[in-house]
Amino acid sequence: MDVRQRTEEIEHMTFAPWATFSDQSRGRMLPEEQDPIRPVFQRDRDRVLHCKAFRRLKQKTQVFLSPEGDLYRTRLTHTLEVSQIARTIARALRLNEDLTEAISLAHDLGHTPFGHAGERALNELCPDGFKHYMQSLRVVDKLEKDGRGLNLTWEVRNGIVTHTKGTWAATPEGRIVRMADQIAYVNHDIEDAVRAGVLDPATLPKECTAVLGQTKSARITTMINSILANSDGDVKVGAEENEAFLALRDFMYATVYVDKTAKREEQKVDKVIGELYDYYLNPVTVPPLPTPITIASTALLPSRAMLCTMAGPVTRRWYSGLSSLASQSM
Repeated sequence: MDVRQRTEEIEHMTFAPWATFSDQSRGRMLPEEQDPIRPVFQRDRDRVLHCKAFRRLKQKTQVFLSPEGDLYRTRLTHTLEVSQIARTIARALRLNEDLTEAISLAHDLGHTPFGHAGERALNELCPDGFKHYMQSLRVVDKLEKDGRGLNLTWEVRNGIVTHTKGTWAATPEGRIVRMADQIAYVNHDIEDAVRAGVLDPATLPKECTAVLGQTKSARITTMINSILANSDGDVKVGAEENEAFLALRDFMYATVYVDKTAKREEQKVDKVIGELYDYYLNPVTVPPLPTPITIASTALLPSRAMLCTMAGPVTRRWYSGLSSLASQSM
């Protein structure tokens, strides 16, 4: 018995009966030999962690185009917060923590920069639309490793494509990630909005904070405890906490996400992504670069005219953050 088999045996001894067991995975699109040390979901987690798309998340901003200071969230820090919340829940419920972490780290690999404003802009430009969760799946299936993809397991891929809306994941671990994603972004967006001066924490709905708590830590803890108390055979959150959380999320959409500062940033987003899209849709002479430029691999880069008018930090984010967007027509 090798290390992997011993780990799989421990899973059967310690996991809840409704957990997803590594040795019962539906497998990969391309069959591979098993690793002698790591079960399949741990192996997937490692592949995601070391891929190029994961590193690009550090330069993808959320709401503001180029926020001042180092304390605002990026897509990478959001991903790490989702992973922490999801792993805490999975471990407490005795579910598969490796699978939970793999989905968490991969769920936003295909996200645009500039948060959902960037996604909306690209969705309007692409003939078939653009959804970041479908692009995340495309990144791991077709774009990573020079078009070979990461060849992840079915369970991780299912968790990626169901993490936002519509059908829920087939595994409890995938359903945990979907909840953790919402818990993370609502609470860190509150913190970032306060720091940016667009939200006074005293204006948070009192009927929400009375249930969830006054601080980010208290609200996250309340939601985790509610999930743990109500999950047995499936992942669920308590009715009272869920109602308060949805009301808090609605408050953020009605105030912070439509704030005049954020809306001004959205206009910049439309311009940036629109011009880049046109730039690579129409035949142009591309400046010499170390490697060939294709929309499928290196993807969208800023035009020289735009580079001349924007500041260095924004340019850096364009190069790093936008480079993972790929043509939807391929």
